[in-house]
This record gives sequence, structure tokens and C-alpha cells, in this order.
Amino acid sequence: MPKLAANLSMMFNEVPMMERFAAAANAGFKGVEYLFPYDNDAGAIKEALEANGLEQVLFDFPAGDWGAGERGITIHPDRVSEFQDGVGSACEYAQALGCTRITALAGKVPDGVNPIELSDTLISNLQFAADAAAKVGATVMVEAINTRDIPGFFLHRTNQALQVIDMVDRPNVKLQYDIYHMQIMEGDVAIAMQTHLDRIGHLQLADNPGRHEPGTGELNYDFLLPYIDQIGYDGWVGCEYAPAGDTVAGLGWTKKYL
Repeated sequence: MPKLAANLSMMFNEVPMMERFAAAANAGFKGVEYLFPYDNDAGAIKEALEANGLEQVLFDFPAGDWGAGERGITIHPDRVSEFQDGVGSACEYAQALGCTRITALAGKVPDGVNPIELSDTLISNLQFAADAAAKVGATVMVEAINTRDIPGFFLHRTNQALQVIDMVDRPNVKLQYDIYHMQIMEGDVAIAMQTHLDRIGHLQLADNPGRHEPGTGELNYDFLLPYIDQIGYDGWVGCEYAPAGDTVAGLGWTKKYL
């Protein structure tokens, strides 16, 4: 049975962030993920996890000024020191929370920078992050994201992300495969997951169009979720979707799995 993790950045937004842990547990989730933990004390998050019997599944390295539209700084040659400082913070949180997956968002292509320099920066930053994460027992996730939602995002194809992972050449760097993003960019998601199963460290889902819960769009999750089991994936599946309405009211699709 797939292990579903609630994404608290997008789900249960009816309550403040620190109350979403209890809301997720009450809905039957055993794991949670979110974008960033850094606005909250690690001790307080740990208490919320333990009080609700939850596993901290994944979060992201600091990704620049999110409110201003930045979506990662891992490719930026002029922000290497900022990225490395963020790696330090992320590893401290990961160790405190027992989190073994941290996502490094590549970012949007800046104007006027040679693509080779962007790629070289991405690879060296990921190597730095992987070496630091290994010391706290964590794996670095590399994710391809669709360019409709985030125009100009540097990594937007599965093979592109895998090529980067190969060049990083660290055992604790894996692919974060987001079914929603790759349905938009590539389609054929079932075969892609089977083909790259040994490279995938984390899955995420949402339906398309709209990025809402399964059952609201074109993706057949009644097929895909059992299929994930059938091919032998035993990791977490992050529910990274924006509920079409009230979060709890839209959780009927989870009854088979929670």
C-alpha cells in the first residue's frame, strides 16, 4: 500500500502551520512534508511530530526569496555562499527532525549567465549539499518541475535531472519524481516511474489540470497508486496538491490508502 505523506505547505491551510501536524494525523496520515521548516523552531516541530505520531519525510533547502518569486538558488554562480549557508541550516533541521530527504531546487534561469556556468554551479553545489547531508544521514533530492507553472525553471525533464545526478556522482543524490509536473512536461508517467525506479528517492502527486487532489483531473490515480506498489516502490508519496476546496472534505480518495 502506498505510504502517503501530507504536504503541509499546500494542505490543511485552514489552520496555522503548527496546527497542521495534528490535522494531518487526525486525517490518517503517518508522514508529512512541506517546503521549508525554517520559520519555526526545530524543537517545536519535533514536539508536534512526536505528539502526533508523524514522520518528517522531506523538506527543501532554503530556496532564495520565495515571496519575490525565486524558486531555488542552486544554479546561481553569484550565490554559492548563500546556498552553502542554507545547506548548513537544512542539515541542522534534518538531524533534529530525523528527516532523511532534503530537496535542492535548481531555480529559474537568470538573465545573462552562460548555461554551462549554471550547470557547473548546480553540480558543485549539489556535491557540497550531498557531502553535508551524508553526515546527518540524509539524501539530496533533485526535482524536475514543469515550465508552465514555473517558466524558466532550469530542470524540467526527467532525463535532464538524471544527467545532473550522474554528474554529481554521489550515492546519496536521488530523483524526486513529481507525477503532476512530469505529466505536463512528458506524460507516460507510469513507464517513467518503472524505468527509473532505482533512481527515485521520493514521489509526489497532484492531479492535472489544477494541481488539485486525485480524482479532479485527467490522471488515473486508481491505476497509478496500486501500480506504484506493483513495480516495487516502497518509499513515500508526497501529496503536494492544492485542495479544490476544504482539505478534509477532499480526502475521500485517500480512504483506500490511509
